[in-house]
Amino acid sequence: MQRPILVTGGAGFIGSHLVDRLLNDGESVVVLDNLATGSTENLATALQHPRFRLIQDAVSNHAALESLVANSSFVFHLAAAVGVERVLQNPIETIQINLKETEAVLEAAAIHKTPVLFTSTSEVYGRSDKPWFHEDDDLVIGPPTFSRWSYACSKLLDEFLALAFHRDRGLPITIVRLFNIVGPRQSGQYGMVLPRFVQAALREAPLRVHGEGRQTRCFCHVNDCVEALVRLRNQPSAVGQVINVGTDAEVTVLELARQVVALAGGRGQIECIPYAEAMGPDFQDMPRRRPDLRKLEQFTGFRPRTSLETIIRDLLPATFKSQS
Repeated sequence: MQRPILVTGGAGFIGSHLVDRLLNDGESVVVLDNLATGSTENLATALQHPRFRLIQDAVSNHAALESLVANSSFVFHLAAAVGVERVLQNPIETIQINLKETEAVLEAAAIHKTPVLFTSTSEVYGRSDKPWFHEDDDLVIGPPTFSRWSYACSKLLDEFLALAFHRDRGLPITIVRLFNIVGPRQSGQYGMVLPRFVQAALREAPLRVHGEGRQTRCFCHVNDCVEALVRLRNQPSAVGQVINVGTDAEVTVLELARQVVALAGGRGQIECIPYAEAMGPDFQDMPRRRPDLRKLEQFTGFRPRTSLETIIRDLLPATFKSQS
């Protein structure tokens, strides 16, 4: 009998796309998600599939977690607190969720040596001003008086814990640092910039750019992200590695807003607002966030290449796609 793949946080934006891909590849899938930020709507197709099962529970709260992991062929651990605004509003919850859920998965997986792919974040690079972020770079985190860095530190500690389980208990684990993954099903509710811009444009509301909009980001389509995750799962040499996943095509946030307005048929107006007004006084941003992708290519032979225009069009309703 085929052993399923377990996806924690599988009802979320990235997780649900990964679930659809795995089912299309012929896998059986179990999702463990408390639906705090995920949704059954994201799993509308999967819920109709005979090889799919949804368990609604928090990872660290699930009484049968060890058995669930033991009976899985692989674990994609995506469950985490997400979104800058949620992090700023709920710093205690952010730290506790990210640490508790990951520790629970690692403990269960280590007992049976079930392979794990853990999704970390580009936030761990902190305030580094390097033009490219490589996986072996020193990390420059801001002071604890600025609560926005609590998310980066919690995910970084998850990385340390995961690698400790790999070294000390022989757990097969791969760590992926995700860089601004975007696409359908992503909500702007928790501060994600691109869906927030698209939603504002379609409402003909202001697209609020923080600061002067000179900060740059690289946006990766969720389908490219899923392709990378699937390839890394099937690459034993990636075990024990930390690998960036994203694109290296930079765009300023101001130019991003301009492209959204143009592709939405001229709807919406761009409004620059001070960081303090938008995010509060204890906020520090990263001027650049560009990944070095050589390691990803080395292990998978794959490099995300979906253009920003295609990504934005994919977020627009069908009526705007046909007009533009």
